[in-house]
Amino acid sequence: MILDILFPNRCIHCSRIIDPELLVCDLCFSQIHFTHYNYFENNPIKEKCSLFFPVENAFALIQFEKEGLSRQIIHDLKYRSREKAGKILADWTAERLDFKDNFPDLLVSVPLHPKKLKKRGYNQLHLFTETLSSFYNIPFDHNLIKRNHYSKAQALKDKKHRLETVNTFSTIKPVTGKHILLIDDVFTTGNTVSSVAWEILNAGDNKVSVLVMAEDV
Repeated sequence: MILDILFPNRCIHCSRIIDPELLVCDLCFSQIHFTHYNYFENNPIKEKCSLFFPVENAFALIQFEKEGLSRQIIHDLKYRSREKAGKILADWTAERLDFKDNFPDLLVSVPLHPKKLKKRGYNQLHLFTETLSSFYNIPFDHNLIKRNHYSKAQALKDKKHRLETVNTFSTIKPVTGKHILLIDDVFTTGNTVSSVAWEILNAGDNKVSVLVMAEDV
């Protein structure tokens, strides 16, 4: 209580004092550009995924614009130790993503390399995935896929090096006959999601759908 008084939670965009469980104030919330995609229908994120691998369904929560609040939210989650933003993003997703009783079997998030995980202190996708798992009652597995190589963030790479994802990931346990919802933070070139998706598809008779927090536009 004393800490809340001395160090109140503030909107990450305008610095207004807000409820401890919130990320942005009501005024700034209106500046977030949600995609309003239908998970089961053709949409831009599904079309992009289809260029790389056979995808069942796809959904992106927000637009990741060059300048804007959406980018600030994702960057705070990933680089400024604001892990709780993952839960808030999951809450926003749950309000907008309807599986219509056609649920995937398993939630799997893109892993960090152990070196990066140690440096950051958390995987920015874990709380997001676990919150959705609880809401939809779908199991998750953080240990199905491993990242084989340490590399700098996609956002910090030039275009040439963003394409270098060969053998970046591998499955570390058997998985077959599952419909897996693959979760990532930002869909940029599609190479990371594609690399993980093919590992899952090649592991057995599996299907892959995609959920990303944000789509680079």
